[in-house]
Amino acid sequence: MSVRIIALAALLCAGSAQAQMMPGMDMSGHQHTPAPAPAPASPASPASPAADETADLPLSDSPRPAPPPPADHAADAVWGPDAMMPSRMMLQHEHGGMRLHQIVFNLAEAQIRKGRDGFRWDGEGWWGGDINRLVVKSEGEGSFGRAVESAEVQALYSRAIGPYFDLQGGVRQDLGAGPRRTYATVGIEGLAPYQFETEVRAFLSSRGDVLARAEAWYDQRITQRLVLQPRAELNFSARTVASQQLGSGLTDAELGLRVRYEVQREFAPYVGVSWDKKAGGTARYARARGESADGPALVLGVRAWF
Repeated sequence: MSVRIIALAALLCAGSAQAQMMPGMDMSGHQHTPAPAPAPASPASPASPAADETADLPLSDSPRPAPPPPADHAADAVWGPDAMMPSRMMLQHEHGGMRLHQIVFNLAEAQIRKGRDGFRWDGEGWWGGDINRLVVKSEGEGSFGRAVESAEVQALYSRAIGPYFDLQGGVRQDLGAGPRRTYATVGIEGLAPYQFETEVRAFLSSRGDVLARAEAWYDQRITQRLVLQPRAELNFSARTVASQQLGSGLTDAELGLRVRYEVQREFAPYVGVSWDKKAGGTARYARARGESADGPALVLGVRAWF
C-alpha cells in the first residue's frame, strides 16, 4: 500500500515540472471576446397625437364646402358616367330590354257538331320587350262550306303593370258576315293565382254599344307532354243590340275541355269537347233564325307557336 502512494506522488511531481518547462504556450486564443455592453435605452418618445381632421383646411373662417352628392351608380365615381353608360345600356338590353316576337295559335280547330260542322281559331302575335309590346289578336268562327260568320281583329298596345299582368288598349274591328263595327278596347290579361291564364276586356263601339268579355284557362300537366286544359269564355252586352242580334246581359258562354300532346313545345295536336250556350235575348234571336241556342261539339285541332 505504501508503495502505491509513493508512486502516485512521483507522477504528480513529474507532471507539475513538465508544465513549468513550457513557458511559450499561449492560451489567450481560448479566451472569448467579451460582448459589448448594451447601449442605454433611449427614453420613450411621447405618442404622437392623432392627426387633426381640420389640419388641411385653409386658415379661414369660411365654412368647409359640402362633399359632392353620391352618384346613382358607384362605378361612376371611378370610371365616370360617360364611360359606364354603354355598359349599363348593354346590361339592360340583356336583361329584358331585347325586342322579341311570337305568333301563337291557342285554338285552331274543327268542330264536329249536330247540323253543319264548323271551325274556329283564336291566335295572336306580338313584338316588343318585357315591358312594352305591340299585340295583334284575332279570333273567329264559321261553318264549312259557308263564309266566315263572325271574326274580329284587335290591334293593341300592351304595358306590363306588374310581374304577372299586362294592361292593354287599342282598337277592335269586326269582320265576317255580320255588321262591321269598330270598337275602342281596354283590358287586362295575365297569370292569376293558381296559374290561371285570364283575359278581361271591355269594348265601346262607334255607335255607343258596350260589350265585355272574360276568358280563363288552365294547363294541367298529366305528363311531360300530355296536357289537360279546361277553358271558359263569357260574353256580355250592356244593352240589346238588334243589328248584331245580341240581348242585354250575358249573351253567350263557352266551356271546353281539351287534351293536347306536345310533339314539340311549338306543336301540339289536341282533342276535346266544347259546349256553347246562348243566353237571354241572344238565345231568342238564335231560335228565331231556326238555330239551336246551345249544344256540344267534338273538337279536333292544334296549338302551335313560332
